[in-house]
Amino acid sequence: MLGPVEFSRCLALQQRLVDELGQQPDGPIRLLICEHPDLITIGRGGSPGEVQMDSGLIRSRRVPVRWVNRGGGCLVHTAGQLAVYPILSLAWHNLSVGDCLARIQAGVAGALAALGISTQAAAGRYGLWGRTGQLAALGVAVRHWVSYHGAFVNVCPRMGLFRLVDSDPEHHSRMSCLVAERGRPVRMTSVRAELVRHLAESFGCDRYHLHTGHPWLSASRCPSS
Repeated sequence: MLGPVEFSRCLALQQRLVDELGQQPDGPIRLLICEHPDLITIGRGGSPGEVQMDSGLIRSRRVPVRWVNRGGGCLVHTAGQLAVYPILSLAWHNLSVGDCLARIQAGVAGALAALGISTQAAAGRYGLWGRTGQLAALGVAVRHWVSYHGAFVNVCPRMGLFRLVDSDPEHHSRMSCLVAERGRPVRMTSVRAELVRHLAESFGCDRYHLHTGHPWLSASRCPSS
């Protein structure tokens, strides 16, 4: 449970954990849950043409744009969106990339169902949709057969920022959030707790330990990537 973390620092932490897990023989799973300041990331399936580069927010760099090595397209990140990063050895757990994505999606769907929010997936695509639009996006990267990045769950973000990106240009799916879906406030602490519980269940973890913060996020140990 990391709270607000600048994207570059969190990515550097993920990469450190990827290197660490690649050397461990017992297949532990690390799960980072945090929020990022305003940012647009473009994954391997995205294009700058999906981003309104002429926006004043982008031209002034108040909303930075960054290419990342994950699956999926263009995504907006902001406070009120939970970034959920499971980091695990695919080889040790005998999982394909598709298996890993399916388990992440099942865990997120289970968490939202526990909060009274029904979701559905679209054939051939990863992500979760409700009656008001897309509530969660997924995309992972793999290095040394260790998976990182993960899911992004819109709990209560500023939805105006999402107009800067056409995140699903082929299907014209609009982004939404849990607050809009339920029509009433959603506690961030409740969402985090259910995500941990259901992701642990989805990956077959019979026990887990919760920590607040991480020592590698200190400036001396985890430089920005």
